[in-house]
Amino acid sequence: MKEEAILSKTTAEIERLAEMCEGAVIPSALYSQYQVNRGLRDINGNGVLAGLTNISQVTAKKIVDGVETPMDGKLYYQGIDVEEIVAGFLKEKRFGFEETVYLLLFGHLPKKSELDGFTKIMAEYRSLPPKFTRDVIMKAPAKDMMNTLARSVLTLYYYDDNADDISIPNVLRQCLQLIAVFPLLAVYGYQAYRHYEMDESLVIHQPCPELSTAENLLHILKHDQKYTELEARILDLALVLHAEHGGGNNSTFAVHVVSSSATDTYSAVASGLGSLKGPKHGGANAQVLGMMADLQKNVGDTKDEKQVAEYITKLLDKQAYDGAGLVYGIGHAIYSLSDPRAVVFEGFVRELSAAAGREDEYRLYALVARLAPEIIAERRKMYKGVSANIDFYSGFVYDMLGLPPELYTPLFAISRVAGWSAHRIEELVSGGRIIRPAYRSVAERKPYVPLAERG
Repeated sequence: MKEEAILSKTTAEIERLAEMCEGAVIPSALYSQYQVNRGLRDINGNGVLAGLTNISQVTAKKIVDGVETPMDGKLYYQGIDVEEIVAGFLKEKRFGFEETVYLLLFGHLPKKSELDGFTKIMAEYRSLPPKFTRDVIMKAPAKDMMNTLARSVLTLYYYDDNADDISIPNVLRQCLQLIAVFPLLAVYGYQAYRHYEMDESLVIHQPCPELSTAENLLHILKHDQKYTELEARILDLALVLHAEHGGGNNSTFAVHVVSSSATDTYSAVASGLGSLKGPKHGGANAQVLGMMADLQKNVGDTKDEKQVAEYITKLLDKQAYDGAGLVYGIGHAIYSLSDPRAVVFEGFVRELSAAAGREDEYRLYALVARLAPEIIAERRKMYKGVSANIDFYSGFVYDMLGLPPELYTPLFAISRVAGWSAHRIEELVSGGRIIRPAYRSVAERKPYVPLAERG
């Protein structure tokens, strides 16, 4: 009882101190007064130019007769349209993630011999240090797989004899190993969580060297190791589309900033994981699933456009779902008329929903994707249009693939670590200076008061 009383008193004191922290708000007007672009975006939502990159480009506007005009979104990996990349490997009925990783890291599409050699290297790296699974992943399972991933990545530092060597050959080796083992770290972490926290059977499958990254993911995750070719190809497509998205997204910029300090690869990648875990960045697909489930629960006829539109309006008015005033999966920081990743993905979502017998759900998603931009445009002052982004569909796809929600954001990381790796190497090769943006102080000058004289 005494300990409980002390704890209660401490909690109350922490809450009192927290009120002082919460009261230290910087007035929004000061950002305009001092011309500070909050969130490193200007008044029109454009990102402040913070660096140069070869790795990828996101475009959503063009100049027509001297006027900046919205256009269908485009995404380029090393200057190549991602839609062309996808069309290429799909036409040849190949898996594309390994080819995409090669392109992002080395700047060109691999010849067949180069791709075969690279795939062999990735297969050789697709294993964890002896007893790592038992001693690290199984010993302290966590409910959040992103924290599990970050802990595992940081712990791998101690298994690396050249952990602090930032020469490019060594960093490349470290990055390739991390890209190869991320699926194991995420899935094994989830299996440990299921076993110790949910009292489920513990099943650990070893990866198969002859399988692609997407196939291995399904192989080690599913207890019966069974999956269809369509499922593997759609998961591979998701990995390709999530692999990279320009240097300015929050997690990639974090990797740039941390890498500029000349720290080790494990710390840099862990910083990306910490950023991606945030629901404003990597958690949108799970939020879409929750929102759509709430819609189906509270709308009498989900085929009635008027009823669905009324629900979307309630979302915007903070009267539905989580009260955040957001239609999750609709809109993007850069894209306006369309997200090319969502455009590519959408056709496969339709195909998978037909195979899974969930076509009615797909039609509901398509309806919301059509209605939400129209309703948002009517009710919100916008500097650009909005459309469905890839997160609008990815959670639905993962659910149809039988993947657990706990792995949705880690799946994002399994893909995006490729982009982080490319940007880390680019920063080390081209950066040269530590990234240190300026913050303007708006604090009033105050005199120091001796302790005895403080009221």
